[in-house]
Amino acid sequence: MAKRKNKPKSANQLANNPKARHDYNISDTFEAGIALTGTEIKSVRAGKINLKDGFARVRGGEVWLENVHISPYKEGNQFNHDPLRNRKLLLHKREIAKLAGIAQDKGITIVPLKVYLKHGFAKVLIGIGQGKKNYDKRETLKRKEQDREMARAMKQRY
Repeated sequence: MAKRKNKPKSANQLANNPKARHDYNISDTFEAGIALTGTEIKSVRAGKINLKDGFARVRGGEVWLENVHISPYKEGNQFNHDPLRNRKLLLHKREIAKLAGIAQDKGITIVPLKVYLKHGFAKVLIGIGQGKKNYDKRETLKRKEQDREMARAMKQRY
């Protein structure tokens, strides 16, 4: 029997939201399942998902993912899904209670960071974010630029 090759960690990643880390200071992350319909999971596996303007909201003891666009499945028929419908996130009760308590604070947002497959199920990594000011964003960009220049200089040196 042939050995199974280890896939890189990013091989199962379907969508990423780099704007979230630019706009928010992410303090804590949670892994949640997504309740999807049949054509939605097919579109997600094809990578037809956009997290750009998405956020999560706690309502009635449940967490809902809102404003996330999943394109209609190409081979779907009249039973295709609405691209912008709200989707339920599957979390434990204590995680939902923790999110509900934290999200009540002013300036705190629950944002999706990435979507990936884990054991055949679609998972979303959500983060608790506090909005950055414009000067914080500029400072972060400057720090990244300096780190890149240092790495480049060290590479040339050695």
